[in-house]
Amino acid sequence: MNAAPSPLPAAETAEPRSLNQLVADAAGQVPGCAGAAAVLWRDGEPVALAAGHPSLPELIEVQVRCGRGPLLDAAAGGGPVGCPDTLEESRWPEFAAAALGLGVRCSLSVASQAGPEFICLSLFGARPGAFGPGSVAAAERIVAFGGVVVGMASDYDQARRAARQLRDGAESRAVVDQAKGVLMHALGCSADEALQRMRQVSQARNLRVTEVAARITEARGMGGLG
Repeated sequence: MNAAPSPLPAAETAEPRSLNQLVADAAGQVPGCAGAAAVLWRDGEPVALAAGHPSLPELIEVQVRCGRGPLLDAAAGGGPVGCPDTLEESRWPEFAAAALGLGVRCSLSVASQAGPEFICLSLFGARPGAFGPGSVAAAERIVAFGGVVVGMASDYDQARRAARQLRDGAESRAVVDQAKGVLMHALGCSADEALQRMRQVSQARNLRVTEVAARITEARGMGGLG
C-alpha cells in the first residue's frame, strides 16, 4: 500500500512527508503488517496523520472521537499495545467494530516521545495474531527512528517559519519607511507625523499600517501624490 497524505492541517510542512515515510517503512519491514497509520501529537492534540490506505484514518479517528483505543493507550505510555483479534476484543468496542468493518483482524500500536511531541504508529493485520515478538521489536525500532526524523522536520519547519517572519517583517518595515518618505515630501511633515497619519488612516479604514503604506507608495507610483 502507498502512504496517503494527511487530511489534517500542516500539509505545507515537512512533518507529514516524514510520517508518510514512517508508514511506508512499517508496512514494508514489520512482519504481519498489512497496513499502517502514524499520528503526530502536539500539546495533547493530533496535528498530522499519514496512512497506508484511504480507509485506515477511520480507525484513528474513531479512537480519538470516543477517547479510547489501543492507539491512545500506547500514547499514554502503556508501551506496545496489541489487539490479537478484533473479533474477540472487548476493551475498545468502537475500535473493534470499525476494524472488523474494514477487514482488520489484529493491531499493534507503539509510541515514541520526541520532546513536546510524540508519534503513535498503528499497525494492522489481516489475520488474527499476525504480530509476534519480532513485529513488536521492528515496530519499536521504526517509530523510535521516526520520532527523530519528525523532530528534525519540526525543527526545520520552525526555523523556516521564523526566517519567513523575519523576512516579512523586514519587507513591511521597508514599505512603511518608503511611505513615510512619500508623505514627508508631499505634506512637509516629520517622519513621526507621517507615521501618525498612516496610523490614523489604518484605524479609520480598518486596515493594517503596512496596507496603508503600500497604497501610499502605489499612489505615488501612479502620480496620485506629490
